[in-house]
Amino acid sequence: MTTQQKKPVRRPDDKPFDFNLDAVEAEVDLTPFVFQYSGRRWTMQHLQGLDIMPLMAAAQNGDAAAMLGAFREALGAAWTDFQKVGLPQYKLQPLFEAYSTHCGTQPGESPASTDS
Repeated sequence: MTTQQKKPVRRPDDKPFDFNLDAVEAEVDLTPFVFQYSGRRWTMQHLQGLDIMPLMAAAQNGDAAAMLGAFREALGAAWTDFQKVGLPQYKLQPLFEAYSTHCGTQPGESPASTDS
């Protein structure tokens, strides 16, 4: 019994790819979230605009790690200063809820989730 090998299917020259991810645009307004804390104004990038890879890695360690991972990515360069100020635990959940509401997600919802 012989096995026949199929010829690889070639894409036509006028179709160099199956999907153009570069053409995908955000479906929501990516306005940053701004809050005041410890006498300072802090800006967090919109959750939908964050790099998903570090968020997924943080989420593997539980909900608290996922929240902190989101804050770290969203605050960017300001994360180091934010850590120095410190954050009482009772303020973590209200901040995350306000940020989630601003971004149009529910706390605990994946950044890749949609409302549909």
